[in-house]
Amino acid sequence: MKIRTRLTLQFLVIGGIIMMIASFAIYYASANFRRQDFQNRLRNNSLIAAKLLLEADDIDATRVEKLEKDNPVKLYNEKIVILNFLNDTLYSSDKSGIIKISYETLERIRQYENVGYRDGDYTICGTLYTSRFDRFVILSAATDDDGLVFLKKLQLILFFVTLISLGLFSVAGWFYAGRALKPISDVISKVEDISITSLNLRLNEGNGKDELSGLAKTFNKMLARLETAFVMQKDFISNASHEMRTPLTSINGQLEVLVMKDRSTEEYKIATASVLDDIKSLITLLNRLLLMARTSSESETNSNKKTRIDELMWQIREEMRKTNTEARIGISLDESLSDAEQMVVAGDEYLLRVALSNLIENGCKYSAGNSVEITLRQLENWIEIVIKDQGIGIPENEISKVFEPFFRGSNAKTIQGTGIGLPLVKQILNKHHGTIEITSIINKGTTVLVKLPLFA
Repeated sequence: MKIRTRLTLQFLVIGGIIMMIASFAIYYASANFRRQDFQNRLRNNSLIAAKLLLEADDIDATRVEKLEKDNPVKLYNEKIVILNFLNDTLYSSDKSGIIKISYETLERIRQYENVGYRDGDYTICGTLYTSRFDRFVILSAATDDDGLVFLKKLQLILFFVTLISLGLFSVAGWFYAGRALKPISDVISKVEDISITSLNLRLNEGNGKDELSGLAKTFNKMLARLETAFVMQKDFISNASHEMRTPLTSINGQLEVLVMKDRSTEEYKIATASVLDDIKSLITLLNRLLLMARTSSESETNSNKKTRIDELMWQIREEMRKTNTEARIGISLDESLSDAEQMVVAGDEYLLRVALSNLIENGCKYSAGNSVEITLRQLENWIEIVIKDQGIGIPENEISKVFEPFFRGSNAKTIQGTGIGLPLVKQILNKHHGTIEITSIINKGTTVLVKLPLFA
């Protein structure tokens, strides 16, 4: 069921309940007023008859009966009975015995003075009348035929008013729901126009204050994130394709040249070594791309193991010395580190090794003499790793771009690299709730500050 239909039905049900309650209240109030009015008229007629009979010098029932018969405001089937304190009947126009007289009824009238009740179709009123000589009980009865006709007409009127109101509620609810849901319909219509090729489109945010405006703002923010993600993905694929095509093209060209004619053993060795270097570069690129995919999709629960940063740094230094015998890596511990627990972080040891290896390798690659100085220190609940080199540096206007995939500094084009190292480092550190800051001076060196939270 559509929301508009559901809202219309809810509007109809609520309106119907309100109308039925209102109709019942009107009918009840009218019936109650009609009953009290009828009882008052009946009581007044009986009091008039009692005065004529009881306050006259001689009691003349015939005259009272004649006056009652000729009374223009006489009620339908009106009967009057008057009794004295001995419960003797002084006057009665009730020839058929409609009014049933009991001792309990008479005592109740004498106690409460005015009593009203129904007996079949008749409304009966009991009144205590006090004269100069005695206290009398007056019982009067009549049928409220006009009142019954009035109530039946009122029932019919209320029924048709409620029925018509339900129809009006249905129409009003349908238009009200349509008007209320129009902004949502506009959002749906606009969203249908947004595709992968038109992520730049945005929803109308309306007055900027109500809930629908908040929904549009949230959706626009999501579209902005999606647009950024798609642009980054497009650029990433383009750059990755370019970086992979370069070594593959080189391998293909070298092999084509190699098979054009017979070569000496030495030429084959040189060509094979060159192809092997290109393959190693391609493998490095693919490994880093796979690592970026892994760190962006892996859950947090895989990064909660204890890892000693100082031991990890010593291991990295030994591994790098095996592949780069000219590397000179100095590691020093600040005096703030006095306990082994101050160097334990929660993290994936392999990923942290990859991140720190990349930073140290970059320091050696771009530094004169392949020298890097590393300092470990503690600051509150963080362990800080400072990696400093004496290399070519990074232009100041390019420092903010070094964490973009495949970006390479303008002064590093001649040095072999992929431009994936620092983005991968940034992603790994974000996964471990760490931070990285880079400061650099051209031709004087670069300082990298890495901060990781201590194991709690």
